[in-house]
Amino acid sequence: MYNTDKPFMIERIVASFSYLTMGFAGFIWLLLSLFTRSQLRPFLQYHIFQSIFLSISIVLISILLGFIGNFLSIIPIINKIVAQIIFYLNMPFFTGFSIIQLFLYTLVIYLAITSFMGKYSYIPYISEIIDKNIGR
Repeated sequence: MYNTDKPFMIERIVASFSYLTMGFAGFIWLLLSLFTRSQLRPFLQYHIFQSIFLSISIVLISILLGFIGNFLSIIPIINKIVAQIIFYLNMPFFTGFSIIQLFLYTLVIYLAITSFMGKYSYIPYISEIIDKNIGR
């Protein structure tokens, strides 16, 4: 068999690209492994599923916050406060990026670099869910 402690270079590259493409490259790799009937190693499973789960979480949180913002914009006094908060979080802050964009890009770059280094990156709650389901 092969050494399960250190991931292969192709696994580290796929894990990094999975984060950089918000799970799309990992999803394609999952489909390829399904068609070839090959077993993914735990390192690659962890990072692929974490990147997919992270991207789904980001989309769901943004939809939920959009609904909450729209609902709160109906209330007369609160709508001005909510509009200011949304404006300050989305206005260009540093090099044309908003605070939210800087946070998300920093998180994705951190995850891509750590996965390329062959390490298991940790995101609170999300990594724990992935660990339970993969059985690492």
